[in-house]
Amino acid sequence: MSKKIVVLISGSGTNLQALIDAQQRDSLGGHIALVVSNRTSALGLTRATTAGIPTYTQTLRAFRDQGKTREDYDLELATRVSEYTPDLVVLAGWMHILSPAFIDRFNGRIINLHPALPGELEGAHAIDRAYDEFKRGVRSRTGVMVHYVIPEVDKGEPIVTQEVPCQEGDSLEDLEARIHAVEHQLLPRAVRLVLEPSSH
Repeated sequence: MSKKIVVLISGSGTNLQALIDAQQRDSLGGHIALVVSNRTSALGLTRATTAGIPTYTQTLRAFRDQGKTREDYDLELATRVSEYTPDLVVLAGWMHILSPAFIDRFNGRIINLHPALPGELEGAHAIDRAYDEFKRGVRSRTGVMVHYVIPEVDKGEPIVTQEVPCQEGDSLEDLEARIHAVEHQLLPRAVRLVLEPSSH
């Protein structure tokens, strides 16, 4: 039986599209059962709908407006996601730090895409920070990793990593484009490695 994947997104969903494309080529190791967004305007929701994948949106603001906490949000999110009994939860541009209320529910089954190498540039704006360091002459390369999610941000065990060079004359947009191209290759590979470890 095909393994089930739930993908969490916040934005345009280009990495989600890479997963959808891999699924359509039958090279993902499972199928995407649900796409979740914490932003109602996320273009990735349209990508999911176009591919016939169910979507669910849950905004933090709605919870805050009801006087609820981030943990309440994460608990409700975990309940909704668990209804799909996922074998794997993939954070693909998900811009909300998950608390143990969510992580503990899917322990060892959550992976995250991060545009930096292990031990470097943890947290938000990693590409901007890498570019700033490059322009100051203290960085010549950055990278991409997919790692298991633990409560400490971007510190879980890496599954796959790849260096991305910073090149003379790069604009921020040039570096972003190079990183995103690597992300689109690395994320589907990581998903398959986790779901079908014997196939590699």
